Amino acid sequence: MTLRRAGFAGAVAGEWIKIWTVRSTLWSMFATVVVTVGLSSLLALAYTLSYDRLGFRARLAFDPVAYGLAGLNFGVITLGVLGVLVVSTEFSSGLMRTSLSAVPRRSRLLAAKAVVLAVVALAVGLISSFAAFFASQAVFSMRRLGVGIGDPEVLRAVTGGGLYLTLIALISLGAGAIVRHTAGAITSVLGVLFVAPIFGVFLPEDWGRTVQKFLPPAAGSAILTTRETPVTLPPWQGFGVFAGYTALVLVVAFVLFRRRDV
Repeated sequence: MTLRRAGFAGAVAGEWIKIWTVRSTLWSMFATVVVTVGLSSLLALAYTLSYDRLGFRARLAFDPVAYGLAGLNFGVITLGVLGVLVVSTEFSSGLMRTSLSAVPRRSRLLAAKAVVLAVVALAVGLISSFAAFFASQAVFSMRRLGVGIGDPEVLRAVTGGGLYLTLIALISLGAGAIVRHTAGAITSVLGVLFVAPIFGVFLPEDWGRTVQKFLPPAAGSAILTTRETPVTLPPWQGFGVFAGYTALVLVVAFVLFRRRDV
């Protein structure tokens, strides 16, 4: 009996089945929506209640879209964990050997995982981003601070939230393939997203501001803004920088995945 090797379409179909048969997928999706929408609403409520105590500069700099999507910065944790688990659990359980017997071309297998993860993350990211936007703007509207989806730059920012979360998932997938250990990969991703920005604080003022703009979290989240600020890159430029980081991590992941033994 000859064992048939899966082509790319077959590899994608297999990964699609695998990702939906793991409970962590559904829990990660559920947690992403709940965390992003819940925290965005709570932060919007906190800002609305404290609005009268804010100074003129704070009110002038207020971006209702970016503030309303602030919960996405915590939703990156759940999709980041999902991205890592898509590949790291197969290494820890030994299932990777079985996957490679069905799809011997390692680049094809990892590409299939990336495609499936990107589709799932984009769907969840868009749902979370739009839900967080409408929920937060409903809160802001109590003080007439909200904006509509048809206002300038708003649709781009809200859609960008879904794209940002998708890249978070993909960069986490790359980290999982590189580190091949769940806890280590998750720690690496969270360290880059939440710890790395701290180092910019210790640099000289001008250098620190410039460096912080180009760090992954600041660059990626720039797409969520509708107003230019001195501490962030322009939206698409920042997103392009973060996409570059993601591409670099994935390239390293593909190279190491092809060269190392399972």
